[in-house]
Amino acid sequence: MTAHQPPGPPVPSPRVALSTSSVYPERVRDAFRVASDLGYDAVEVMVYTDPVSQDAAAINDLVQQHQLPVVSIHAPTLLLTQRVMHSAPWPKIDMSLDLARAVGCDTVVVHPPFRWQRVYAREFVDGVATREHDSGITIAVENMYPWRAGERLVQAYLPHWDPVGQPYDNVTLDLSHAATAREDSLEMARALGSRLHHVHLTDGLGSALDEHLVPGRGSQPVAPLLQHLAGTGFAGSVVVEVSTRKVSAHQRREDLAESLAFARRHLAPAAVLDGGA
Repeated sequence: MTAHQPPGPPVPSPRVALSTSSVYPERVRDAFRVASDLGYDAVEVMVYTDPVSQDAAAINDLVQQHQLPVVSIHAPTLLLTQRVMHSAPWPKIDMSLDLARAVGCDTVVVHPPFRWQRVYAREFVDGVATREHDSGITIAVENMYPWRAGERLVQAYLPHWDPVGQPYDNVTLDLSHAATAREDSLEMARALGSRLHHVHLTDGLGSALDEHLVPGRGSQPVAPLLQHLAGTGFAGSVVVEVSTRKVSAHQRREDLAESLAFARRHLAPAAVLDGGA
């Protein structure tokens, strides 16, 4: 830029959304209310047994009531949601795509197949690519982790728990999963480059358990990761996905407010320039 050129417009910070899973065991309606009260930009809907999470009309009513868009649908591909929506994997993905379209969002988050879903696993990479092309909706495959029994590692996901080496066009990076896998989430983000489409903002200490701690309470480089996203013009969404199921309703709000403040602080342009000091 020469002395005669005015500075360009500021690059907007990524949207910070709240996953409805962050208020569990409260419900989807509670998540929209809390997100609105605390000043989140949007919501990610985790599809599970709450009927509202599967009902486009009910979700759209909440969008209008709280003036908060849905940025993503998390398909029911968790171990505990194997029979939610449908018992077969591809119909679950297709129904999640239909739900995303109906609520006006462009991203569906999925987990890779479990190793016992062998036919689904063989079809997974091509099936995801075909559905992205045909639907126009991004399917962002989430990083997972090996299951650990003592020092023994079990490969529970196919084709692999780590999406970095897989040919997915779009990836969701979950920082708690990175911690459980004993990976560095910042290094993963750099390796993914433009394929990084979506972030689940959380933290972990490297336990065999998937901890989903409030960001900054674990050992992942969460602040540098957010500064990296802001500094590289990340255009996706940063979704707070933390576990609050064992705390009081008051502490839940405190944890979710702290998570939002952490995200805002480290996604701000000044944090990029000064290293977050």
